[in-house]
Amino acid sequence: MIKNNLSRILGERRMKMAELIELTGLGRSTIERVYYDKGKNISYDTLNRICNALEIPVGELLEHILD
Repeated sequence: MIKNNLSRILGERRMKMAELIELTGLGRSTIERVYYDKGKNISYDTLNRICNALEIPVGELLEHILD
């Protein structure tokens, strides 16, 4: 199982989705899909933009948990 940590990371930083949207240049629906873990697929470009904006490695954003 892949766990998405975006909501936790933004909460810890007290960062709003609107700020992340501005930093990444991604659309609101894209950020919301990642934030609420609604998307089945996340593009490498989206992951790259989020990780660059938050200055984190992808392994901090996404976590693999054994089933």
